[in-house]
Amino acid sequence: MREVACAGLTGRVLEIGFGSGLNVRWYPPEVSSVTAIEPSDLGWQLSERRRARTATTIERAGLDGQRLDLADDSHDSALVTFSLCTIPDPLLALREARRVVREGGRLHALEHGLAPDESVSRWQRRWEPVQRAVAGGCHLTRDIPGLVEAAGWRIQDSEQSYLPGPGMARPWTYGYRLVAV
Repeated sequence: MREVACAGLTGRVLEIGFGSGLNVRWYPPEVSSVTAIEPSDLGWQLSERRRARTATTIERAGLDGQRLDLADDSHDSALVTFSLCTIPDPLLALREARRVVREGGRLHALEHGLAPDESVSRWQRRWEPVQRAVAGGCHLTRDIPGLVEAAGWRIQDSEQSYLPGPGMARPWTYGYRLVAV
């Protein structure tokens, strides 16, 4: 899924929620550099080996995707994977990415969030307080396409589905992969 989410990234990439660098191996050759936004020092330390194995220049430029100390139109693409669930204000982070990515640049996202099935979304709402308490503030009920569009992005390509697994896991496994301009 990460390989598909990273396909088509080009130039200078802003990655919000860099984490332990799980996307590094999937950067296409057209990616010249990555500006990594990662609030966790532990996550950044865990990414050291992955960063050392790539020819792509990766620089940590901030801790907070909601307030980027980066110039307008300074990046060609943005990438966010499994991070919008924990950012306190994901709309603000997506607006900041829109500001930093040049006109015509693209946002690639791979996220989990609100399921379209009422029976599942009802369980997501029930489980969300527990999920937030035990999983670093992770929300289960965020409408990812709605947030992306509200931030000024226009979705060009989108896939939505449950990850494989038992039905009882559905509140945690509804995923979105999208590309927006």
